[in-house]
Amino acid sequence: MMANMTNSLFLHGRISTTTPKAKELRRVAERMVTLGKKGDLPARRRAMAFMRRKDVVTKLFTEIAPQYAERNGGYTRVLKVGPRPGDSAPMSLIELVKESAPEPKVAKKSSKAKTAKSASEPKVAKKESKAKAAKSPDKG
Repeated sequence: MMANMTNSLFLHGRISTTTPKAKELRRVAERMVTLGKKGDLPARRRAMAFMRRKDVVTKLFTEIAPQYAERNGGYTRVLKVGPRPGDSAPMSLIELVKESAPEPKVAKKSSKAKTAKSASEPKVAKKESKAKAAKSPDKG
């Protein structure tokens, strides 16, 4: 059952299951990702012996494991979603953590136009506030 759930997790990226199964699956899936990060033939054979699906093992070694090259563990996340309607079993969502790459810095297009626009707006606001102050009598 754990091999099938691991295959589904790597194939789809996220699956819904009961909380105890998700917590156990987390241990197994993280070990498989660690094997994928090693990338050598013995690691591939060990993963293949457990998961038994060549397409998923290939995806693990070529697509999934390289995403976590700089990460030391914590490849999965378990999110509790509440009880199952039929038998009130605690349900969870287990998913692979998306490794976010640092966003490239984008140069501002026209900082002069923004500066001129922002400079003109406060002047208008000041004129309006002075006009309101002149119209309303001081109560002080």
